[in-house]
Amino acid sequence: MPLIPDFIAPTRHTDPADALAQVQRIYQQQIGHLRDAMQRFVAGETPEGPVRAFYPFVRVHTTTVARADTKLAYGFVEGPGRYETTLTRPDLFANYYAEQFRLLRAAHNVDLEVGTSTHPIPIHFSFAEHDHIEGTLTQARRMLMRDVFDLPDLAAMDDGIANGTWQAAPGEAQPLSLFTAPRVDYSLHRLRHYTGTAPEWFQNFVLFTNYQFYIDEFVRLGHAEMAKPDSEYIAFIEPGNVVTRRVGLSAEAGDDLGAAPPRLPQMPAYHLVRKDSSGITMVNIGVGPANAKTITDHIAVLRPHAWMMLGHCAGLRNSQQLGDYVLAHAYVREDHVLDEDLPLWVPIPALAEIQLALQQAVADVTQISGADLKRVMRTGTVASTDNRNWELLPDNTPQRRFSQSRAVALDMESATIAANGFRFRVPYGTLLCVSDKPLHGEIKLPGMANHFYRERVDQHLRIGMRAIEILRNGGVDRLHSRKLRSFAEVAFQ
Repeated sequence: MPLIPDFIAPTRHTDPADALAQVQRIYQQQIGHLRDAMQRFVAGETPEGPVRAFYPFVRVHTTTVARADTKLAYGFVEGPGRYETTLTRPDLFANYYAEQFRLLRAAHNVDLEVGTSTHPIPIHFSFAEHDHIEGTLTQARRMLMRDVFDLPDLAAMDDGIANGTWQAAPGEAQPLSLFTAPRVDYSLHRLRHYTGTAPEWFQNFVLFTNYQFYIDEFVRLGHAEMAKPDSEYIAFIEPGNVVTRRVGLSAEAGDDLGAAPPRLPQMPAYHLVRKDSSGITMVNIGVGPANAKTITDHIAVLRPHAWMMLGHCAGLRNSQQLGDYVLAHAYVREDHVLDEDLPLWVPIPALAEIQLALQQAVADVTQISGADLKRVMRTGTVASTDNRNWELLPDNTPQRRFSQSRAVALDMESATIAANGFRFRVPYGTLLCVSDKPLHGEIKLPGMANHFYRERVDQHLRIGMRAIEILRNGGVDRLHSRKLRSFAEVAFQ
């Protein structure tokens, strides 16, 4: 017989705070059961049967198509029926869950039912942040662990809901969220691995770059903010969970556990933290669409308010100069990494709020406006390719396609980041800087490149940070555009 915690019966709530408290109670009971059993297993005990624990769920029932009028693009279900989702890490997602519960109540005036689901929690997702279990087990005990505890089930964590391909089985509830609890836990686990920082540090605005130069400048600016007693930011986090608190603030529990890693992770992340989590996370995704897809697949579960790409590109127009900016308003997707998830016939629209913020940020930082602004910033189509050496292909076929698409710039990541933003309903934008013009014989030379990077990186990064400030001040609710939602959507933002 499976060894499971005492059953907690479903409860109904009209107060979102009470519903969240019940989710936390169930989750802590279930996780505590797994951790206790795992500690005994590591100590040499072998349980008499498999050890299991289960995710909490939230469920609503609606009987009418009527709902409260709202200007938001989320927070409601489409019609009568039963809707539910499994939940995880209510400590990390407390504010997010509370807001989604509040919106459901406001839209439909229905009870929130909270209970214990039948979806098991994989043992790997039960470990605390600094637990390192498997290194203390022999190979035989590691093999036995597979018989004792539930392992991650990939069938329970695919992206069918987000992709619009998921269909409910007869009698099955419709989803409330884009992601199931196991899918969220899987991504939280991956974020630690790829970025070298804990998910708790990620902020609601994310900048991606493909060059370490930008990270070096972000680190410099981050430490400069920490030296300001009146900074709006309270901490700066680097890989290894190395915490620098703003001057005048005391260290907090866990700060001393961080340590710089002996080598940087694959896609290191840095976090300029605000108390309300509306600060800035910056990730160096490196080169290529595969990395761009990987990291956005996982950051998406954190439900950020926006992500934007700041990087370098090849300028495709003779009228462009090195150092000019390109504000993407359309994308040619020759990256191929999302072809199975998001068909190429799906358009990736520009989002007005992001576009206006980026344009205003360029004007604010460069102190250029009007017709002069158009001389340094071109708005147009950006093509992203998975072939870094596209110039070497015979017969100039890529050039012909790029010309037919009216592309003004080319890179390897921007279309992927925008397309995954569209797929996961995360507002997105792209502002690139022209670093070479291969069609016109202007390629990077070592000395010229280093000079160019020093000259432009600081300005470009400040533009991205200014755009986030504009978006934050304008109200995040306006960011989550109806352009990102279909006519049969989940309720959670």
